[in-house]
Amino acid sequence: MPKLSKPAFEKVEPAFGSSITYKTYNQNHQNNSNSFWHYHPEIELVYVNGGSGKRQIGSHLSYYRNGDLILIGPHLPHCGFTDGLTAYEAETVIQLKQDFLGKGFFETPEMKGIKSLIDRARKGIVFHGATKRTIGKKIEGLKGLNAYYRLLGLLDILKMLEEAENYTVLNAHGFLLEAELQDNDRINVVFNFVKQEYRRSIGLEEISAKVSMTVPAFCRYFKRITGKTFTQFVNEYRLVHAAKLLHEKQMSITDVCFESGFNNFSHFNKQFKKFTGKSPSSYRTELKYTVTS
Repeated sequence: MPKLSKPAFEKVEPAFGSSITYKTYNQNHQNNSNSFWHYHPEIELVYVNGGSGKRQIGSHLSYYRNGDLILIGPHLPHCGFTDGLTAYEAETVIQLKQDFLGKGFFETPEMKGIKSLIDRARKGIVFHGATKRTIGKKIEGLKGLNAYYRLLGLLDILKMLEEAENYTVLNAHGFLLEAELQDNDRINVVFNFVKQEYRRSIGLEEISAKVSMTVPAFCRYFKRITGKTFTQFVNEYRLVHAAKLLHEKQMSITDVCFESGFNNFSHFNKQFKKFTGKSPSSYRTELKYTVTS
């Protein structure tokens, strides 16, 4: 069995002459390699132009279609959003320190709204619809600007994000980090284990032993950190994977069920409908005819 790892600390280094990091990736040139579980003290703004894939941000799990626009606060662990199967046109990643314009900049009256946005981003925010597309174009438009105008453009983008109404806070009811993130090893072991082993049954005794806890202590710990039971978290991971397979693979719904770690087709149908509001067959059918935001 592969060795389980903590989320990797990503060291972010802006280019010379700039206080922010701006990177673009596409499928033909320089794919984003940060698909692993990682974190950093910088705020991260990600725009995926087109394509579909998984989100794992803190304890939140979901599937996106037709691109994504995400704002991630400092020290919030996450996985990358694109890989070779995502079929995106381009991915743009902007990273900036909280005090990149000085320690008191966001305390000024003019920056009050943006400071509130950054505070909300500590739980992760995803933006939808026209907001995603409009701001996404502006993010991509920063690429050709010099450092000064890129900075001004970024402030405009943060203001647009602050004023946006079509968004979702991803970890609204969960994922609380205890003390220093570097010391919070247990939850990281659990997340990595689920990512590797979700296709099979994972008993509470097994996962509790992985982190040297009794079953009752583990259940209390996991619920306090993530706001979810362990069974709920594993099922959500499987359901997000099922949604990805329904969208990206030409395989039967029965095969999707078992490939996603469910061993009962009736239970899979019931859980999928509860999670997405649609049966697996309806979900797949709507993918063919509906352009979603």
